[in-house]
Amino acid sequence: MENAQLIGLSRQVALRRQMDVVANNMANLNTTGFKAESMLFEEYIMPVAADRDFQLPDQPLSYTQDWATIHDFRAGSIFQTGNDLDIALEGEGFLVVQTEAGERYTRNGALTLNNLGELVTAEGDRVVSDGGFMVFDASETNIAIGKDGSVRSSAGAKGTLRIVEFENPQDLTREGDTMFAGDNPQIATNTRVIQGAIERSNVSGVAEMTEMMRITRAYTSLAQLMQRQDQLRSSAIQKLGTLSA
Repeated sequence: MENAQLIGLSRQVALRRQMDVVANNMANLNTTGFKAESMLFEEYIMPVAADRDFQLPDQPLSYTQDWATIHDFRAGSIFQTGNDLDIALEGEGFLVVQTEAGERYTRNGALTLNNLGELVTAEGDRVVSDGGFMVFDASETNIAIGKDGSVRSSAGAKGTLRIVEFENPQDLTREGDTMFAGDNPQIATNTRVIQGAIERSNVSGVAEMTEMMRITRAYTSLAQLMQRQDQLRSSAIQKLGTLSA
């Protein structure tokens, strides 16, 4: 009976972690450039004792193990903002930004200028270009961003946004809501920049709410099963105690 309790507990722990992932997706339903996450599970067969004296082979015990969290890099919908500094990336590329921890990668193209005239993200991280960082003077107007990421203003060419792609985006590590860290970035070849637009979150509110309800029902069912197992064990102990007496 203890085995049933432990197996049920392993599933409950996995469901609780899955609920955390779903809740985070729901919380970022309206976060620009956010990519949803989901969990992968696998069967973990617990090794058991073996002995030649057993008439029948041992029955393996299967536990639930949350194996990995995967990123859903499907594109979100493109929303036109009319802001010349906003960009959306069409393709698999990421915008490179400079953070305190080093270069990071994001799909959040809601950009602005800081008090120094530097092109930055909403969090204040500077956007990286082929020449370092882009700086605009207060008098510059008519900022235009090409499909290849090249930037011009009334002062002339400002450089090209550094946009990269990864051979396997699943190797990226999420940092915060829309920032990723990873190795071996490659210059993007299949990504197009759209000026005056942003990429919305790719989270489906209906799908995530449905998943949340499914997880809640599964967790509740397991709790009831484990309660019945407790009752069976208590009943067995009482009967064995009566027989001993």
